[in-house]
Amino acid sequence: MNSFLNKFFHLEERGTKVSTELIAGLTTFATMSYILIVQANFMAAAGMNGAGIMLTTALISGLATLVMGLYSSMPFALAPGIK
Repeated sequence: MNSFLNKFFHLEERGTKVSTELIAGLTTFATMSYILIVQANFMAAAGMNGAGIMLTTALISGLATLVMGLYSSMPFALAPGIK
């Protein structure tokens, strides 16, 4: 499994390893979870359906992150921003 991940994401070439990327993934998961909650609360305060906003944000973030990962072979997470 490690060799597949290393080969697909070119981890050794980029000076990292699978364990480092797993920790980074958990950190990113916590950040994305926070974004879901905050985004839904902001939009609910504006009169929108909070559950719908949370679902939409999760789906769009997941799709954008998947496309970014497959296109660039880089583990970047993408989510809508709050201005």
